[in-house]
Amino acid sequence: MFWTRLVSLDEKFTSFLRLKETQKNIKPAAIFFAHSGDSWFTLLALFIVWLFTKGSWHYMAAVMAASAIALAVIVLLVKFSIRRRRPEGEWGAIYRKTDPHSFPSGHAARTTMFSVLALLLGPLWFGVMLIIWAPLVSLARVAMGVHYFSDVLAGIILGIAAAFGFYALAPIITPLLPFLF
Repeated sequence: MFWTRLVSLDEKFTSFLRLKETQKNIKPAAIFFAHSGDSWFTLLALFIVWLFTKGSWHYMAAVMAASAIALAVIVLLVKFSIRRRRPEGEWGAIYRKTDPHSFPSGHAARTTMFSVLALLLGPLWFGVMLIIWAPLVSLARVAMGVHYFSDVLAGIILGIAAAFGFYALAPIITPLLPFLF
């Protein structure tokens, strides 16, 4: 009973957040933010930063990239254990084909983790920028219909936990792989 009511509430709130046909003026921004958290895009950006910087930016890019890869494994293990189907919809065919499971949102987990790591490792302005970006990515994923609200909420919680965990592990891993950090 409780679980049924919770799922129903999640579906109603998700429907409320989902873009309607009449909201075409918002759709380009939602598409931009929904894609901006893609793993290939964020890993490419981190690789470029890692390649062309030294010092704290180089280190932060390495920690974020390594953390993103480890988090992807965790997210996939959870997704394939729970196997919650994505909401019905047209948009996001690539996500629907390559990853039919929605819980938890990897985009929400990844972008939240990046934002917390940026606050812990980088300059404050960069952390604040990512703190603004991460929820926009998460909400865009719901707005475009590839996630339920609870998927992104779980992803955000997972991302926060992962950030603190990987931040704690970074000083242990850094000496083991000095060529990366």
